[in-house]
Amino acid sequence: MRTLVLGGTVFLSQAIAAEAVRRGHEVVCAARGSSGSVPEGSRLVVWDRDEPVPDELAAASFDAVVDVARHPSRVRSAVTAFPHAHWLFVSTVNVYTDEATPGLTPATATLRKPLADDIDLSVDPDAYGPMKVACEEILRAGATSVMVVRPGLIVGPGDPTGRFTYWPARLAEVDDGAPVLAPGAPGDSVQVIDVRDLAAWLVESLELGRMGTFDGVGPVVSIADLLAATATAVDAEPAWTWVDQDFLTAHDVTPWSGPGSLPLWLPRPSYDGILAHDPTPSFAAGLVTRAIEETARDTLDWLRGAPDAVPTGMTREREAELLGLWAAVV
Repeated sequence: MRTLVLGGTVFLSQAIAAEAVRRGHEVVCAARGSSGSVPEGSRLVVWDRDEPVPDELAAASFDAVVDVARHPSRVRSAVTAFPHAHWLFVSTVNVYTDEATPGLTPATATLRKPLADDIDLSVDPDAYGPMKVACEEILRAGATSVMVVRPGLIVGPGDPTGRFTYWPARLAEVDDGAPVLAPGAPGDSVQVIDVRDLAAWLVESLELGRMGTFDGVGPVVSIADLLAATATAVDAEPAWTWVDQDFLTAHDVTPWSGPGSLPLWLPRPSYDGILAHDPTPSFAAGLVTRAIEETARDTLDWLRGAPDAVPTGMTREREAELLGLWAAVV
C-alpha cells in the first residue's frame, strides 16, 4: 500500500509509520520535520499544515491516509486533497460528554458539540474534545471511506507526555520495602494501551480497509494490579502506601499529568469512566494488547537511553513530604 502519514515524527504517528514500513508499505510522512525524525524506510515531505498542500503531495495519490490532527482547518484541507484514499483518523475518548460512567462504547456514549474553529489549547484546553468531534465530522463528510479510532491513555517507549513513564522510573529507584505513595483506592479502574499495539492494529486495519468507529483502549484493570505489574517488571518490591483522594486534593496534588502531579490518578467518581471504556468491540475487530510488564520494562529501557525524556509527575522530595503528612493523620 502507498500510505501517507500526516505527522510521523512523534510517538503514535511515528509508531504507525514505522509499523507500516515494517509491513511493506510505501510510506510518505508529511510534517514540518521540526519535532523529530521519520522512521527509517519512510520518506519525509516537509509540510506546514497551515500552508497549502505542497505540489509534491497534491500531485500524488495514496491508498491510505493517517491523520492525528486536532485542528479542523488542517483536516479539512487534507481530506479535500485526498478524498478517495481510505482514511484512518486518530481521535480521542475526550470527544465523549460522559466521563463518569464506566463501560461505555462508541455506540452508547454521547459526543460533545463539535467546534469547527482552531482553538489554542493553552487558552482553552477544554476545546480539545470538541475540535476532535469536528475533525471526525469533516472526514466523514469528505472522504470515501473512514475509520475513526478514539484512544484513551497511550503509553510506552517514546511517550512525550511521560505520564505512565513516571511509574517505572519511580519504582526502578525503590529499595525493597521502601514506601511508595499510591493514589486513591487500590480498586480504582485504569486503562492504558501500548503505542506499539495500537499502531499494529491501526496499520492492519488500513490493510483490511476497516471502517467504523472504535475506542483504541486496552483492558480495564485495577490501579493496584497495574502498579504491581509495573513493579514486577522493574524488579521492585515497594511498600505501597495508599493515600485517599481527599487528602491529595487538600494538599494541592495535581491529578493525571504535569509538574507536581501524580500520574494515573483521577478524582472519583467524576472520572470513573475515562479510564474504563469497554474494549470488547475493539478486541472483536482484531486489537491485541501485550502485558503491562512488557510495556513497563521497555518504557524504562527507552527512558534510560533518552536523556532528554523527562517523566511528568512529582519530585521524590514532594512524595516524601506527602507520605510524612499522611502518616501523621492515619
